Amino acid sequence: MRANFIFSEVWIGLRRNLTMTIAVVITVAVGMAMLGVGLMINYQVGLMKNFWYDKVEISVFLCGENTPMPTCKGKAVTPDQIATLQGEIKGIAGVQDVAFENQAAAYANFKAAFNGNPVLVQAVRVEDMPESFRVKLADPDNYQPVIQALSGKPGISQVINHKDLISRFFDMLDMLRFFALVVAVVLVLAAALLIGNTVRLSAYNRRRETGIMRLVGASNLYIQLPFVMEGVIAGLVGGVFAAIMLIVTKVFIFEKLAEYVGSPAALGWDSVASVISLTMVIGVVICVLASFVTLRRYLRV
Repeated sequence: MRANFIFSEVWIGLRRNLTMTIAVVITVAVGMAMLGVGLMINYQVGLMKNFWYDKVEISVFLCGENTPMPTCKGKAVTPDQIATLQGEIKGIAGVQDVAFENQAAAYANFKAAFNGNPVLVQAVRVEDMPESFRVKLADPDNYQPVIQALSGKPGISQVINHKDLISRFFDMLDMLRFFALVVAVVLVLAAALLIGNTVRLSAYNRRRETGIMRLVGASNLYIQLPFVMEGVIAGLVGGVFAAIMLIVTKVFIFEKLAEYVGSPAALGWDSVASVISLTMVIGVVICVLASFVTLRRYLRV
């Protein structure tokens, strides 16, 4: 098989169908980039779930003098009640550890969390912060018995499970991942159709050459290979552009999101490299399959 002839035919096909080739490259690039973003979101969600679910706690907020909750009745919790509640919480099945947080500690944590908003920090006083227990569970999924045992008890104003708050955020990320993957699938199908049309048009423009090749006994693979190579090149070029877009997304979106959320479970470059490799392989495979299917249907060899 003469390599020079194959490459010359590939160049002729790309040059004759330049606009269609550019459309294929752009569609493959966008489709693979969207697929990569969906996979990167999947990696990020998995990392954040593993990190945060291990730190899930139940916050048991205690009554203060001005706490507007029916169970408080305008009375602040007493030291005796605090000691009694702490003992009761430790005795609940599934509780791993209990830590008491007074107003000073709560205010220090509040300032650390909102250090970027000095106006809000100055508006809040130590006396405004509620005292609470931080309850660590042996199994974060088994939180219902603890909440049921503590809800409505005298001295307790509110019981909040942190997992419920985190789950809403992860549900939003899962929805974003789902839509990204759906858009990616649609764009990949569009790329496959564009590749098929490009190969069919190229085969039609070179029908005389392929007819001569059939007459002299050229094999199907020898005739089909230039058209398949055109799809492979378009897929590779689109994959390179998709890789660039994924790198930019990692730097300007995922890293900024990690800084904003303050999560140490940041997406690593090894995961990005895996996503880029996978999307490039998928892009090339789709181009090859689309070329073969189109040739078998429209090129009589």
